[in-house]
Amino acid sequence: MVKTSIEKGIAIVQLNNGKVNTINHALAEELRLSFLSLTKNEAIKGVVLCGHTGAFSAGLDVREMAGNSSDQAHAFWVSYFGALQAMVRYPKPFVCAITGFAPAGGTIFTLCADYRIMAEEPKHFIGMHEFKLSMQIPELMMDLWCYTLGEQKAFQALQEAKLFSAQEALAANIVQAIAPAEQVLDTSIAHLRKCIAVYGPVYTESKRLARKQLLALVDRDLDQLATEFVRFSQDPHLKTLINEFANHLKQK
Repeated sequence: MVKTSIEKGIAIVQLNNGKVNTINHALAEELRLSFLSLTKNEAIKGVVLCGHTGAFSAGLDVREMAGNSSDQAHAFWVSYFGALQAMVRYPKPFVCAITGFAPAGGTIFTLCADYRIMAEEPKHFIGMHEFKLSMQIPELMMDLWCYTLGEQKAFQALQEAKLFSAQEALAANIVQAIAPAEQVLDTSIAHLRKCIAVYGPVYTESKRLARKQLLALVDRDLDQLATEFVRFSQDPHLKTLINEFANHLKQK
């Protein structure tokens, strides 16, 4: 589900779950554990997170979600929130290479990075479009979205179910740079090397000081957040919507 390769102190963490990298429980948990391990590894100087060419991540695995019991749903959200927490807390340089489309849950993964570079292709987009399906966004995901865009712009984008092209994402500062799809990973590695060239303790302390609000957002009781969201998700209408969407995906 998650492949990590290391070369000259740089870790490339690749989402690797099928063609479109849907986020299921196994992927979320592997990503969480990967970042916890990388945080403890003193030989690692920085991380690039990427997906496949053309697909960073299609977002949450709705088909798995539709079949989950309450306990399974709770376990998923603890792992997903834990992955967000581990990535935000990663203290060294961390660049996200958005190698393709990255809506919804995929978008939130990218927001944990220090710097985001997005592939510039017509079919590549990023953003939160859950309102299009009348689906609720969990509190921690909403917090990260609002932190990035500001509350007013973030909620406006939700109302419009807005998916941003690379150029639009750059203008909105959702991403900090764009590059041709075939160059986005190399461009991300190059930027990471610039960050690594900064004296490590200076980068780490500056990152901590610049991201106090973001760090506070993930410093939460993840079990409680998961419990509250699973409870909310038991709404019969919401469960029907998820099941209908899952069935629609199965027919594709």
